[in-house]
Amino acid sequence: MKKKIVALLFACAAAFAMTACGNSSDSSNATSAPEQTEEADSGATSGGKLIVGTEAGFAPYEYLKGDQVVGVDMDIAQAIADELGLELEIQNMTFDGALIAVQQGKVDMVAAGVSVDPEREKVMDFSDNYVDSTEVIVVNAATKAVETVDAASLEGKRIGVQQGNIADLWVSNTENVSQADIVRYTTFTQAASDLQNDKIDCIVMDEVPAQEMVATSNGKLAIVEGDPLFVDQYAIAVQKGNTELLEKINSVLKKLKEDGSIDQFIANHSTAS
Repeated sequence: MKKKIVALLFACAAAFAMTACGNSSDSSNATSAPEQTEEADSGATSGGKLIVGTEAGFAPYEYLKGDQVVGVDMDIAQAIADELGLELEIQNMTFDGALIAVQQGKVDMVAAGVSVDPEREKVMDFSDNYVDSTEVIVVNAATKAVETVDAASLEGKRIGVQQGNIADLWVSNTENVSQADIVRYTTFTQAASDLQNDKIDCIVMDEVPAQEMVATSNGKLAIVEGDPLFVDQYAIAVQKGNTELLEKINSVLKKLKEDGSIDQFIANHSTAS
């Protein structure tokens, strides 16, 4: 009888243990799968913020004033945020980093003098163009390693560009420049310093930031006179498929262009004559 009682108690204890383990496993499975949230989709705007990625070394479009990022693109971004009733959050990063961030949904949009390019259109969407960009050649005013504005004048030269910028894509295309030593920088400040010290022969960049760079170089840099090297347009980049935000951005851009606000933004932030 004692053996039977002991065996019965052992069986009950084993059954209870198995039941408890089963409940623990179910609970673990229920919490191990990550809960799907809007934040995982990027949905930064769902948190009451419009997050813009930029590279604050491209005056007058984006630059630092103290520790604050300001500029033409930031004024446009603020107008978009105001229209959406959202707080604007600016994240300053490398140009390449900003383009990657918007693809991954870590920022809502990129406003950084971004040119529309077929390869970029495969991985992100673009707003309507909001300003024309004319590309020029900047040289050391003393040495003038490049004297004419054309592709032939860049052959065999050591050319500075911002990494990932449209100028980088253009000079890297052997159909434009077949032979060149391309030096890529994260900021134009670095490129300007190397140009002043004859470490590179020239910089290819947008005319308006080039004018700002030359104006603050104390006569050490100059823009090569002539027609633009090439012309393109700037647009705002958003994550691929984010049509809702894109439509709102385009609506604001249309208004800003029609009422002359973008021209005024450029005038407000341009110091070069």
